[in-house]
Amino acid sequence: MSILVTGGAGYIGSHTCVEMLNAGYEIVIVDNFYNSCPESLNRIKELTGKDFKFYECDIRDREGLDKIFAENNIEAVIHFAGLKAVGESCAKPLEYYENNVGGTITLCEAMRDAGCKKIVFSSSATVYGENNVSPLKETMQIGGTTNPYGTTKYMIELILRDLWASDNEWSIALLRYFNPIGAHKSGRIGENPNGIPNNLMPYITQVAVGKLACLSVFGDDYDTPDGTGVRDYIHVVDLALGHVKAVEKVLADKGVDAYNLGTGIGYSVLDIVHAFEKACGKPLNYKIVDRRPGDLATCYSDPSKALEVLGWKAERGLDEMCEDSWRWQKNNPEGY
Repeated sequence: MSILVTGGAGYIGSHTCVEMLNAGYEIVIVDNFYNSCPESLNRIKELTGKDFKFYECDIRDREGLDKIFAENNIEAVIHFAGLKAVGESCAKPLEYYENNVGGTITLCEAMRDAGCKKIVFSSSATVYGENNVSPLKETMQIGGTTNPYGTTKYMIELILRDLWASDNEWSIALLRYFNPIGAHKSGRIGENPNGIPNNLMPYITQVAVGKLACLSVFGDDYDTPDGTGVRDYIHVVDLALGHVKAVEKVLADKGVDAYNLGTGIGYSVLDIVHAFEKACGKPLNYKIVDRRPGDLATCYSDPSKALEVLGWKAERGLDEMCEDSWRWQKNNPEGY
């Protein structure tokens, strides 16, 4: 029996594949390399000493998915594949809805017809929208999303809940990520964005390595300790281990439930900048610019449900997140 990992060559996907293999699971990876790199697959093998099957396939390709399910005994799916840039989603909403929502529907249809009804879905804290006050809890009403990317995650959560309501044989874990940063301790796999990074940490690392000239900090007049936005940053390896626990859960129990994967601690943008300066041993060039539309002042999790139900909690602190991000970027200045 194998676990199918869609988007397994990407940032969070590759780290999760390493932890799944280390935990003794057999995996099958599916990726179309739209926002990932084939080299990450070689490095997963290198880090684990284990092999796996790989298919280059888009999750919207029903024929391709049917072939994968026919050729493998798939017990459950971890579903990462999707477009993920907030800004791009505002410019290309149709592409985001068609790829993320349409692709997930196609995947679930293929799963249903193959008799595989266990899925761990890569959701996001963006589903809490702008109307909830941190710490964010799974009991809060979701929606009120501020961009098409977040809305796709919200819609998919609703679709998966409706799917379970229609057929209680399904077992579904909705994992709401906060802000993943860091990299594997080896420095062999890490975040490798195409073009100019959309997220804070890869932007910082590229400034530190001299690839980008200056970091823009969007706003220093929020109601936070230093005026910059506060977020819940989580080490990507902790996040990956959360998926291992979620797979255990969906294999053992039927039902549908959501879990926050975060540390429960809010760090400001300048906290991250200063921690990274400590990790890399030099000052970072940054400037304060205007706020970005749609950005919230503060967003962090209450992760207690994941501890209680999944037996998972984040173990790695901010210094380790920064050190590991720097090691990855320093060893791979151009990415893979």
